[in-house]
Amino acid sequence: MSTVPTTARAVPDSAAADTAKVLAAIGSAERPARAGAVSSSLTFGWRALLKIKHVPEQLFDVTMFPVLFTVMFTFVFGGAISGSPGDYLQYALPGILVQTVVFITMYTAMTINTDIEKGVFDRIRSLPVWRPSLLVGALLGDTLRYLMASTVVVVVGVLIGYRAPGGVLGVVAAVAVLLAFCFSISWLWLILGLKLRTPNAVMGTAMMVLFPLTFVSSVFAPPETMPGWLRAFVEVNPVSLLVEAARGLMDGVPDGGDIGLVLVLAVVVTAVFSPIAMRLYNRAS
Repeated sequence: MSTVPTTARAVPDSAAADTAKVLAAIGSAERPARAGAVSSSLTFGWRALLKIKHVPEQLFDVTMFPVLFTVMFTFVFGGAISGSPGDYLQYALPGILVQTVVFITMYTAMTINTDIEKGVFDRIRSLPVWRPSLLVGALLGDTLRYLMASTVVVVVGVLIGYRAPGGVLGVVAAVAVLLAFCFSISWLWLILGLKLRTPNAVMGTAMMVLFPLTFVSSVFAPPETMPGWLRAFVEVNPVSLLVEAARGLMDGVPDGGDIGLVLVLAVVVTAVFSPIAMRLYNRAS
């Protein structure tokens, strides 16, 4: 008669002991609070930066490429276009700054595509975090990369003779407008990264888009020197609008119309394409 209650008591006692062992193993009897949108986004942004620590070669696109672009275009084209590299540098540096950072935006798509290929999305799906935090964090980390590239271009330009008539404030304002624009178009690259199958396909497609947009613009030469049919395209090219906004700020003659158009375009692109990117992300993960 006494065996039944003893056994009945042993089962819950054993379960309680197992539960205590599990709680001791994880270090706390309390469940951790759910990560908020800001904290989880910052965590994934930090994750994007940690990749650089483990793969330092990723810094080439924000260090070596800006140096090569600035020096090469100044000394190769400067004499032919403006008569001297120094004069050309004063005109071209804002455009080279824009071109360099806009090119770097395509790495956002490649990073996301690589995460999909490696199955990272499946692991993140099981985490109790704000769902868009992976994309937002990736964009925050990439924005820091854009800032690093901008700093390299400006420093190299100053070392080889560039002087901004707009002063430090003009340069800072130009970089801020550039970062806002690049953050917005990064949503387009996220869509590309989520749709295409391999990082190589992402890079090939991105280069097909970026080459005509950056080279057929006012980066290297004023539109007034171009044929009418080409000038018509250059003047409505969003990269040209960005270049002229940055050039005006750095030259100390800011054009409110150009700056306003760039900022409005950045807001519109973000508002239109970020929901599409999120929808694709939810399906992919």
